[in-house]
Amino acid sequence: MTGRTHPVVSTPYGAVRGRYEHGVAVFRGIPYVAPPFGPRRFRPPVPPEPWDGVRDAGSFGPTAPKPPYSEAFAQYLSDPEIPGDDCLNLNVWTPEPGPGARLPVLVWLHGGALTRGSSAVPVYDGRTFARDGLVCVSINYRLGIEGYGLFPDAPANAGLRDQLAALEWVRESIAAFGGDPGRVTVAGQSAGAISAGALLAAPQAQGLYRRAVLQSGAPEASDRDKVRRMVRRMASRLRIPATAEAFAAVDRDQLLRAQADVGRFSSPVLGGPAFGIVVDGDVVPRDPLEALVEGRAALGTGLMMGWTRDEYRLWLVPGGLLERVDRLGAVALAGARARCHCGNEVVRGYRAMHAGAAETVGQLVTDHLLRMPMHRLADARPGSSYVYEFAWPSHLPDLGACHALELGFVFDSGDTPDSRRLAGEGAPQELADEMHGAWVRFAESGDPGWAAWDATHPVRVFGAGAAHTAYGPLDAQFDLWKDDVTLRGTRSRRPVRR
Repeated sequence: MTGRTHPVVSTPYGAVRGRYEHGVAVFRGIPYVAPPFGPRRFRPPVPPEPWDGVRDAGSFGPTAPKPPYSEAFAQYLSDPEIPGDDCLNLNVWTPEPGPGARLPVLVWLHGGALTRGSSAVPVYDGRTFARDGLVCVSINYRLGIEGYGLFPDAPANAGLRDQLAALEWVRESIAAFGGDPGRVTVAGQSAGAISAGALLAAPQAQGLYRRAVLQSGAPEASDRDKVRRMVRRMASRLRIPATAEAFAAVDRDQLLRAQADVGRFSSPVLGGPAFGIVVDGDVVPRDPLEALVEGRAALGTGLMMGWTRDEYRLWLVPGGLLERVDRLGAVALAGARARCHCGNEVVRGYRAMHAGAAETVGQLVTDHLLRMPMHRLADARPGSSYVYEFAWPSHLPDLGACHALELGFVFDSGDTPDSRRLAGEGAPQELADEMHGAWVRFAESGDPGWAAWDATHPVRVFGAGAAHTAYGPLDAQFDLWKDDVTLRGTRSRRPVRR
């Protein structure tokens, strides 16, 4: 039932009272599983305790424990911190809160390298999707050591299990908010896209979604030994055994300090210790990319995948890394070759196409981590995959069309100060109309408005003049990798995203 001032909706665990804002109903901070602390710390999620009466859902709920961004990154990226134990909560924006609407649903998984971010980031305001006829759901999930620590005495991938539980909540509850549980699109950016890819391949998630959007993140599994080393380094600093039982006895703030210390040298371009989704024999029975490309996982699911033209600039510009990589020159190029497991011919080919060591390294690593696996996934599913590139350069110095810049356009939230942190002043509204509109159309019908992937490799380009479709714009670069594999007589290792 709804009242114009305070809409009230019943869920399986109790009723919630939202607010009407900008003409849509908003419900914030709804718990979808129980708080993951005390005896539930480092354990799989369990349903929340039902509540009596009507729970107020007017404010964002607590965010998952996380270290703050460094000063260099904080000038570009906002990351609100809201204290509290009940951090596994979600938000719903809907134009029609009631069981008869049966509107398409978009479920948003935030990015942040699986260590930062939340659904409370102002750029992720779902009201624009609700304004345009969708029900938008955004979620919090466990991060860092709490969500992706690898222990001998606890199941892996707790954060991914949280996301799976949120999708199950959507299936059970979203009809009461006006959504259609049979028309769910799961979408994410960066680590959220990697998570969406893992959910596409997860046996337990089959039937919980119809479509998926992967923005700046490809399906992957991290090396278990690398994640285990991250845990062991933290355990060494904390002087405790590398077990879930020992970690569960440590204060949260102390854990976060150790995590930030161990992970301070991690970078998508340079590598370093980091958390990631791992093959666990359960939710992730095999590498998600292989399951989607070579297996039968998520057959019939519509896919939309995209990247930004200069992803790497957000990883290198803060803190002056761009200039340092340029100064390193041949040393940086050798490091990129090792990072991407490719031969000298690939590096020389990229060097001829790009200006400077930093741009060469950045584009090489971006292709290895993002574009090549997305091409591979699209090649495996022609006719149901749509690919795009975001090419509009930020008005701020040196950022170009960097990682995460597109989000203010996806959510049509460019008028927020947080969007302007990356875009600068005067971002074009017509570009937001084009990109946001494509996401809305895809969630509604599965067709964002350009040709599906086929042998001609159509890529929709946003931000380089009027939106247009280019054909095979990266094929020349990717041919270098194919030739490299042939010359070396071995298949390149799969990309590992950090």
